[in-house]
Amino acid sequence: MRTDQGQPILLSDYRPPDHLIETVELDIVLHRTATRVRSRLRIRPNPAGRADAPLRLDGDGLVPHAVWLEGTALPVTADLVTPDRLMLATPPRHAFTLEVETLLDPSANTQLMGLYRSGSAYCTQCEAEGFRRITYMLDRPDVLAVYTTRIEADRRDAPVLLGNGNCIEAGPCPDPDRHYAVWHDPFPKPCYLFALVGGALDCLSDSFTTASGRIVELGIYVEPGKTAQAVYAMDALKRSMRWDETAFGREYDLDVFNIVAVSDFNMGAMENKGLNVFNDKYILASPRTATDGDYAGIETVIAHEYFHNWTGNRITCRDWFQLCLKEGLTVFRDQEFSADERSRAVKRIADVRTLRLRQFTEDAGPLAHNVRPNRYVEINNFYTATIYEKGAEIIRMLRHLIGRTAFDQGMTLYFDRHDGTAATIEHFLSCFAEASGRDLTAFGRWYDQAGTPELRVSTQFDAASNSLVIDLAQITAPTPGQPSKGPMVIPIDFGLVDRNGAPVRLDGITADGLSEAELRSGVIAFDTPQRRIVLRGLDHPVVPSLLRGFSAPVRLVTDLSEADLATLLAHDSDSFNRWQAAQTLATRVLLDDTARMRRGEAAAPLPPSLTAAFAAVLDDPQADPAFVAQVLTLPGEADLARDLGQDVDPDALHAAREAMRLGLGRALGNSLRRHAAAPETAAPYSPASADAGRRALRNTALSLLAAGAPEEGQALAEARFAAADNMTDQLAALATACLVPGPGREDMLARFHASFADEPLVTDKWLALQASIPEPGTLDRVRHLMTHPAFSMGTPNRIYALIGGFAANQSQFNRRDGAGYAFLAEIVLVLDGKNPQVAARMLNAFRLWRTMESTRRTLAEAALRRITQQTSLSTDVGDILTRLLAN
Repeated sequence: MRTDQGQPILLSDYRPPDHLIETVELDIVLHRTATRVRSRLRIRPNPAGRADAPLRLDGDGLVPHAVWLEGTALPVTADLVTPDRLMLATPPRHAFTLEVETLLDPSANTQLMGLYRSGSAYCTQCEAEGFRRITYMLDRPDVLAVYTTRIEADRRDAPVLLGNGNCIEAGPCPDPDRHYAVWHDPFPKPCYLFALVGGALDCLSDSFTTASGRIVELGIYVEPGKTAQAVYAMDALKRSMRWDETAFGREYDLDVFNIVAVSDFNMGAMENKGLNVFNDKYILASPRTATDGDYAGIETVIAHEYFHNWTGNRITCRDWFQLCLKEGLTVFRDQEFSADERSRAVKRIADVRTLRLRQFTEDAGPLAHNVRPNRYVEINNFYTATIYEKGAEIIRMLRHLIGRTAFDQGMTLYFDRHDGTAATIEHFLSCFAEASGRDLTAFGRWYDQAGTPELRVSTQFDAASNSLVIDLAQITAPTPGQPSKGPMVIPIDFGLVDRNGAPVRLDGITADGLSEAELRSGVIAFDTPQRRIVLRGLDHPVVPSLLRGFSAPVRLVTDLSEADLATLLAHDSDSFNRWQAAQTLATRVLLDDTARMRRGEAAAPLPPSLTAAFAAVLDDPQADPAFVAQVLTLPGEADLARDLGQDVDPDALHAAREAMRLGLGRALGNSLRRHAAAPETAAPYSPASADAGRRALRNTALSLLAAGAPEEGQALAEARFAAADNMTDQLAALATACLVPGPGREDMLARFHASFADEPLVTDKWLALQASIPEPGTLDRVRHLMTHPAFSMGTPNRIYALIGGFAANQSQFNRRDGAGYAFLAEIVLVLDGKNPQVAARMLNAFRLWRTMESTRRTLAEAALRRITQQTSLSTDVGDILTRLLAN
């Protein structure tokens, strides 16, 4: 199961490990450039493995110093140990002890995997295969061991010493300038969950009393002077702990739970047992520096990593092919938590926006893959939206399909049966099959078949027979390695709305093509290529409301008319489908206008039905402001490009979208003006859902108003920027101003940076905002910003903000002259030698290059092939390039 350089790993090749490791004892003496690691492994043959098999431990660039077998020193020769492996050709056939000493240079570790320095702290990142950069190990998820870690350091360099589990001993060393701590984790875990932190950190302390009455000590460790910015994170942690007890019956199991925020981190956070390590952007927040979106993100990521304690730690994945078993399931759990804490309807809309932008786009290009892949070259490249977001959607579909009661019973069975094990998708699904009494074999195809199914629906009302005929069809386009697809099990949550907006009761009708259970539950289990449903007993025409709550991750194509969609937008009891009706109306107009602009024509006047529908939502005094803001937010250019599918002209898409924003800004001017100019409440800032919703509507209205009346919008933006007492309003005003070229914009940008020059996370916002300006000069602006003292190619957050922000700028990254492609290729080559994971993530911007029109497509391919000419590409980048360029 080891990832050898450039060699594919296959799910079909899985076999149990030949050896198991019962205990791991680590003695780690921290030093900035010469850390010493001594590991003591208690190893035994695995009865399920091969008899008399050699022992091969994984390493990655290690400097071996000494090896002892059962206390006897072995010669450190190349046939025994190299930087990348330790091999015992004939290990003992009984349980034995192997000790190894390695030397590390944390300060030189720019990959940020294994043990490295971040600011004033030492920290680790071991998922997926980082532990092998610390010491030699059977580095695979199905080898679970009990860890005891002794950490020693200079008191001045690292006054705080943290590890997994509970601290069982701490004190001074014989040298009074040094001290140590011993941490013991009683729960067996794979080495990817190992963590260590040492440094000069401040701690925000609190406690939590579990449902059974145990007191858990909580700590959030941050850079000195920043504990006040961790208060919201602590509150989110305590709410997450309580929610997991009530919603899933899961209680925390250790005496302490610690979180450490670091400034250099490749990902968002890591769920190491009892010691979560976070990118500080998901911990630090104050009204002055964090937006409502930042607060929501902190709440989500805190919950996600905490929930991993059970779905990821107590039950881990047997192998990396099962990654979605912990990530998709835990995303589902954090989405449910946030939905309970905030507006469930608005949360669902936001989650689907993310799914479509990231995962549907992934499915539409050469990087498409199964939720459970059957092969990989570099596992780090499979921490994708397909694993996370689509994996969560599968769990949600499962609940739709079998019902909440059976789902809850299945989850309890999963926890009880597989606690302390490394599980598979089959283990998981069998629990729900048993709880529900249903055969879930066909449903399992969601894990093994890539691509976004297209659900086509046509409807016809027959007045003579008072019936509605609904024809369903599904098709999934070919994806890499899967030219043909079988039908999926698609749960379609549905209802009916009459032309006057009243809901139609399902218990008052009869149906052909629906089972009694489907009609009673309102959920169609569509599992064949085609199906006809006839609903009888309808005395007047109705509009079907299909896929309510987005009950399956499919692309829905219907023949509903503009009038039908307007009815759903105005009256559907399902908030998601109200929003979806607005998106569908807008998308149809935008794609038509894109075609016109490619022909050199102007955009058509906005259909009155579209502006009337938007106006009705905007003027509804009973509507949730957050929901109205979502309705007013048009489909993004990346979404439109994905929907077009081929021969995409990003300039035409951008022009069509701006034309619609201008048209809506003018048509809805008075209503937008009223909302945009609405005064903020006199109460202190709160990130609570209701307050955030009001701000979202004010700022969305301001942006649309500025599109229709630039001078008025600019003046309002400048006034709000100057008066704002919170980052949400100030940044929204600046974003609006950034769409209007001129000295006013540059002055606001300069003032903003001057006010927050000492706040790196706000600097990221400043960089990202400039990288997103949809103007031809943006690439030159980005190049100039790369020379700014605030930017560093060694800090992932700065790279994601500036370079990633530019790569997401559809019209400018996809410039017709290819300069955006060439620029990103340069960046990837520079990054690959320092941090291959970040370099590979930057390459994802090319995922739809084949859908571009011919000129851009040729230039994008040329940029990608220039990268392939580099002779020493990392496996991370090489893997992505191979998949992007595959025929």
